Amino acid sequence: MTHEKSEPLWRSKIYVTWGVAWILLLALVVACKEKTTYVPPPPPKVTVAQPVQRTVTDCLDLTGNTQAVNTVQLVARVAGYLERVFFQDGQLVKKGQLLFLIQQDTYQARLQQAEGQILLFKSQLEYAKTGLARYSGLLEQKAAAHTDVDNWRNQRDSAQANLVAAEAQRDLAKLDLSYTQVYAPLDGRIDRRLVDPGNLVGSSGNTVLAQLSQIDPIYVYFTISDLDLARLMKTTQGTPGQIQGKKWPVSIGLADEEGYPHKGQLDFASISLTPTTGTLLMRGVFSNPTGKILPGLYARVRVPLRTKIALLVPQEALGYDQRGPYVLVVNQEDLVEHTSVKTGSSVDNLRVLEEGLTGKEWVIIKGVQKAIPGRPVTPER
Repeated sequence: MTHEKSEPLWRSKIYVTWGVAWILLLALVVACKEKTTYVPPPPPKVTVAQPVQRTVTDCLDLTGNTQAVNTVQLVARVAGYLERVFFQDGQLVKKGQLLFLIQQDTYQARLQQAEGQILLFKSQLEYAKTGLARYSGLLEQKAAAHTDVDNWRNQRDSAQANLVAAEAQRDLAKLDLSYTQVYAPLDGRIDRRLVDPGNLVGSSGNTVLAQLSQIDPIYVYFTISDLDLARLMKTTQGTPGQIQGKKWPVSIGLADEEGYPHKGQLDFASISLTPTTGTLLMRGVFSNPTGKILPGLYARVRVPLRTKIALLVPQEALGYDQRGPYVLVVNQEDLVEHTSVKTGSSVDNLRVLEEGLTGKEWVIIKGVQKAIPGRPVTPER
């Protein structure tokens, strides 16, 4: 009895399931018959701004290297054992500061010997003068022969000559003794010592003891192309460094510095261009009281030319292709346009535009990667 009652319920469930399936199938067929429509995405949003108008100084941006104003090799000019060193390697030293001491005993003895020879020849000279005077008086009294007078005169002249030679030997001995003390010939930074105390120096020529460089002020050498040189000469009415009294400003920045914080002036220009490169060697001089600028450093060099009113755009607004730098401009229809420009120097993360814009354009400064020339965008000023 229980089995007969459950069988109709089972069949009714099957009928319901099939009905739901047919309804879903009909809905799917109707959905496939409906036409799909494509809705294009809105134009990308970009930030635009007009070029900044500012008074700027037209400059030449170059590269150069620092070099010491003076470099001296300290040498041992006399032979002897190096006794003492009076500096630390790399130390800043002053002009006239004692740096090295070479064994002095031998040269002090030679000086004393030379002074003894002077005393001897002075005594001989006085004795010869006295004898000459005595025999000259006796000759007048006809109590002496002419040969005696001539002999005393010869002794006097010989003693006088010997005295001059002895004085010269004394001066040489003093000079050699002074060479045993090596002093700094200028203010600067001294390199490491090349000879340690206890070693024999100066025995086979001049022995280099150390190198001393004057770094305050310091030079910066750089080269300028013939085209840039023409612009510079047009502004200065001559070549700075060759005109007497001409002081043209120049500034530099080191690799770890922002901008050009060090100010100096041009003081030298070569007399001719290098034929192979078409460049001219120039030099600037800079104050370096702290010794921060070391010789041999790479330096960014900026030479100002003239002051003018220019248009500037942010660096990120610039793009580059095979034709050179360009900016993307949004026109009145909100379409992107590709505009080639000619760039100048950099000023506070902005770039000077020499040619290409009038100043009324709206330049894309943010979202440049989203903008495609010829397509619309949504500009936000």
